[in-house]
Amino acid sequence: MNNMHGKTIFITGGSRGIGRAIAIKAAHAGANVVIAAKTEIETAKLTGTIYSVAQEIEAVGGKALPLLLDVRDDQQIHAAIQQSAQHFGGIDVLINNAGAIALTGVEATSLKQYDLIQSINHRSTFICAQAALPFLKQAEHPHILSLSPPVNMSPKWLGMLSPYALSKYGMTILTLGMAEEFRQYGISCNTLWPETYIATAAVSKNLGEENTQQLSRKPEIMADAAFAIYSTAKGELTGQSLTDEQALARMGITDFAQYACIAGNRQLQKDFFLD
Repeated sequence: MNNMHGKTIFITGGSRGIGRAIAIKAAHAGANVVIAAKTEIETAKLTGTIYSVAQEIEAVGGKALPLLLDVRDDQQIHAAIQQSAQHFGGIDVLINNAGAIALTGVEATSLKQYDLIQSINHRSTFICAQAALPFLKQAEHPHILSLSPPVNMSPKWLGMLSPYALSKYGMTILTLGMAEEFRQYGISCNTLWPETYIATAAVSKNLGEENTQQLSRKPEIMADAAFAIYSTAKGELTGQSLTDEQALARMGITDFAQYACIAGNRQLQKDFFLD
């Protein structure tokens, strides 16, 4: 099903980076897109707001609803989901894209940072899914997609990043669990993770702008991969932890050269949690 005409997609953290790319791709396919994120004012460090992405969606002929949302607040999530369903007549796809990064082990991670990554990553996935469930049950085309990695218990990753690993694997475990639990409702639940670094503000902050460009692919690969997953027919694809390359390969796309930030560059950095 390549046409998402009239379907409604609710994306957390959609004001920049991968979330923005997913939103614009969905709009091109005819979807109504809810941009639920916490940036409403642009700063020197953070380009893109819920309003600027809504304008981009409308510029390609899509319908957008920008909503200010802090995914740590369960009441805000429930209100945003309700408002979206009322505005567009339902919700068909929930994309858990909001994320926080902490690239430190237990010794170097503050409790404040630890609580932040757990609450933004897996806790908000739980709340969003629960809030969206009544609407997904009624949808013709229900999907939950979480941007989280395949669970990899390699000591390399656990030793380096166990607080962050826990927060991201938590998203995956919840989503794979929901795939089984919600199978009776025909709701497809999958996870998606990039094979390589993706050029986003978060990666640039940790690597520096120039390094990011050298080592990364454009966010559009994740947008195309997300579309390849959530455009599948009801119940056709569920309970899978896919990388962007795997999701695109299902559609017969195996040449990823167009996604490199620097044309022709094949020296890309494999993403976290992938051996």
